[in-house]
Amino acid sequence: MKTGTVNNKFMLSNIRLDGKFHLSEGLEVRKTIAQSPYGYCTIGDVTSDIYCPGIFHRNYTNSGIPFLGGGDIQKADYDSGKYLRAKTTPNHEILKIKKGWTLVTCGGTIGDAVFANNLLAKCWVSQHVMRVIPSTIKEGMLFAYLASKQGHLLLTTNTYGSVIPTLNASNIESLPIPYFPVEFQQQIDDLIQESAVLREQATEALENAKEKLEEWINVEFEKHYFQTAFVSSKNILSSLKHRIDPPALMNDGVKTMEKVMNRMDYTTIGEIKGKVFRPGIFKRNYVENGIPYIKGSEIFLTNPFRRCDHLSRTRTPFIEEMSMKEGQILITCAGSVGDIKIITKEYEEKGAIGSQDIIRLESSDELYTKEYMFVYLQLPFVNDYIQSMKYGSVIERIEPFHVESIPVVKPTKEISDEITSLIQTYMNSTYRAFYAEEKAITIVEQEIEKWNN
Repeated sequence: MKTGTVNNKFMLSNIRLDGKFHLSEGLEVRKTIAQSPYGYCTIGDVTSDIYCPGIFHRNYTNSGIPFLGGGDIQKADYDSGKYLRAKTTPNHEILKIKKGWTLVTCGGTIGDAVFANNLLAKCWVSQHVMRVIPSTIKEGMLFAYLASKQGHLLLTTNTYGSVIPTLNASNIESLPIPYFPVEFQQQIDDLIQESAVLREQATEALENAKEKLEEWINVEFEKHYFQTAFVSSKNILSSLKHRIDPPALMNDGVKTMEKVMNRMDYTTIGEIKGKVFRPGIFKRNYVENGIPYIKGSEIFLTNPFRRCDHLSRTRTPFIEEMSMKEGQILITCAGSVGDIKIITKEYEEKGAIGSQDIIRLESSDELYTKEYMFVYLQLPFVNDYIQSMKYGSVIERIEPFHVESIPVVKPTKEISDEITSLIQTYMNSTYRAFYAEEKAITIVEQEIEKWNN
């Protein structure tokens, strides 16, 4: 339990009576900012506008403008699977964002900051995301400050709401920010802009790889959400685990996969050089400083280390099995099934471990390379094929033996090398983008910590 004494004048000026606010670390950060050798102002003084759209009725479509929520803007892939169209979305102009803005989650999950690059600027963003538009401060400087641990503490101090925490524009507008020197701002902005460009290059390389592989396999795939069919008992008996539920037998991915297998050479994941495995269940011993522990919902964030939990180094079993190694492919296998991630170097350098609810695929095959497998498993018909394997009435799951049974089209050496080269570019750009952004934020944090006398 935390206790302290609060000046009644300060309490009345903030019109807050809850102890969580008055004993928060954010108020300590305010005291540190007040000691800045550069002086300070408010976020409102260095921005031209801070706002979020109002609530509106959404008419989702199968294609159109990608629509992102607060959780989606923090991911490397901005395809949420939700799309809107201008003609069916009233006041859609207010949903748009621009490159260089800082976006801050303001409903549910509070205070996570994201820098808008050119790819994010092509999307529409929900009312659960605050737009913070810089004016007299460098774009990257504003983002790095709000993304720092001090900035996050400031943002989360002023939340309100007993059920769903909420942050409004005036809360952000009133936050203090130092008058950072122009040279310092430029250094930070250069790193953030570099990170933004590298993320765009990584996405371009990945999309090129997907397009080339789809074009080479040359298969048409369309998802039908409502369908009926007759299924023979022979097909039921030959299906995996003798499944009789319709999603396992009438799946569009299964049908497309059968067409591909009839005209192309293939093998299964279990037959390539490598292994598929999943760590066992274990008791988690959480500590303040320990091994970064990344859950299945966090592996797709651009930086999962900012708010992740940490586990004890001495009381955590299966550390070697759970270690996230460069080039390892992760497949989510509980709840959200079949999402694919390839591990880049920063995970290994930080010694991170991943949840037991993630299946690991490691390939040492010269033809079915890890890079090729990463792209192949993301193709729409393959992902839909994976969905046919799910079981469980409450929490849907798949197991390693399901993954081992997935057919894999045999590539030519040329297409394998081409895909591998593109994904190596993707991985390198992703790694460099991560460290450019982290370096900028760390510099800001260390500068502020110097003032804490």
